[in-house]
Amino acid sequence: MENNSKGIAKGELVALIVSSSIGTGIFGIMNDLANAAAPGPALLAWFFVGIGILALVLSLNNLSEKRPELDSGIFSYAGAQFGPLGEFISGWAYWLSSWLGNIAFATMLMSSFGTFFKVFKGGQNLASIFAAIIIMWLLTLLVNNGVESASFINTIVTICKLIPIFAFVVIMIISFKGGIFTADFWGNVTNNVLHGGKTVSLFEQMKGSIMVMMWVFIGIEGASVLGNRAKKKSDAQQATVYGLVSLLAIYILVSLLPYGVLSQAKIATLQQPAMGEVLKHVVGSWGSVMINIGLIISTLGAWISWTMLPAETTMLMAKDKTLPKSWGKVNKKNAPTYSLVITGVMQTIFLFSLLFTEYAYNFAYSLCTAAILISYLMVGSYQMQFSYQKKEWGQFGIGIIAAAFQLTAMVLAGWQQVLMVSILYIPGFIFYYLSSKENDRRINKNEKITMGIVLLIAVIAIIMICTGTIKVG
Repeated sequence: MENNSKGIAKGELVALIVSSSIGTGIFGIMNDLANAAAPGPALLAWFFVGIGILALVLSLNNLSEKRPELDSGIFSYAGAQFGPLGEFISGWAYWLSSWLGNIAFATMLMSSFGTFFKVFKGGQNLASIFAAIIIMWLLTLLVNNGVESASFINTIVTICKLIPIFAFVVIMIISFKGGIFTADFWGNVTNNVLHGGKTVSLFEQMKGSIMVMMWVFIGIEGASVLGNRAKKKSDAQQATVYGLVSLLAIYILVSLLPYGVLSQAKIATLQQPAMGEVLKHVVGSWGSVMINIGLIISTLGAWISWTMLPAETTMLMAKDKTLPKSWGKVNKKNAPTYSLVITGVMQTIFLFSLLFTEYAYNFAYSLCTAAILISYLMVGSYQMQFSYQKKEWGQFGIGIIAAAFQLTAMVLAGWQQVLMVSILYIPGFIFYYLSSKENDRRINKNEKITMGIVLLIAVIAIIMICTGTIKVG
């Protein structure tokens, strides 16, 4: 058994996985979930999503242990299975997800500012968008000058994130009323009101919850990286499982306890960040102020890391020759200026698109989640192939669950968003072509067919948006 005296103990590793995985999405999840489901269907959906995410992380643990040479991010597994185009499709999706997540950060941040400055109320008016663009470019400039997420920033972010969440859970438990929670447990009454008199089945409520729940798990792939830093390899998988169970417990408490304090219909109409609004109803304005201050600090801190992440992704893709070399070039401060600028321009364009959607935050995180589902699906697919070749049938079963879950989420809950994401492959394939030309690599027949299919899907998506079949936001 291999020991690493410099590694992280199992208990510390569980805490690290939990703190690093909780993002800003938890501050608004109760509102998004209440719009989709009553407590009963939401609980069943959490169980379903928990199994799928566990299978994904176990797959990542297995592959990172047995294929350590594939170190170019989770998209390298798609490259091992499908070749350069497979890696590009997965990596491009991962890049899209990274900066689309920043759009969700921006809308949530400006909504928080709206608590203190009325000009930003709602988080998606012109003032909010211009302020978000300024903040985004300032952070891009900081990262371009070599300022990454220092350990002291991470510590501050973690404290500002976890203390309000802990306080929220305690206050919700104290204020919880069983009668309110069970009054419409399956949503037979409330969902008729929320959806204009339409009956919403148990299945439909669960389906509507999946993208909401997946959003708060984005970044969970980092758990496998942290797992490899355990003192003992035998502890890594256990710590990951314990960490995930702990995360699931926190998410369930935060998202479901409000159903025992306010009605589902009331929670569904709250402005973002909903956690602050729920506390405002229970303890008064100070509760909202506490949540919003914590959210502002934690969002700004996390945004620094998530400004670097898309650039790191494209650097790795350029190194593997699936993007032109210019995407991987770094300045004197070792920051990829070209990639940072392109990512910044894309974020600026998408921030203006928020003027045309009613629910900006939901629109941004739904696209972010849909994009990363593509990368996650390819992880499950490679886990299946690799385990089949090694005749490791238990791991093969885990791969089936991981891939089936991601595919189910894409088909049932996120098909419209996945179609919209396909449109962003139109410019992407231009860069892939330029990379192939730059590296004297011919695009083979199978790659041309695959690219043609994706482009056809993108054209269909554009037509569906123009005809109103797919509603933007």
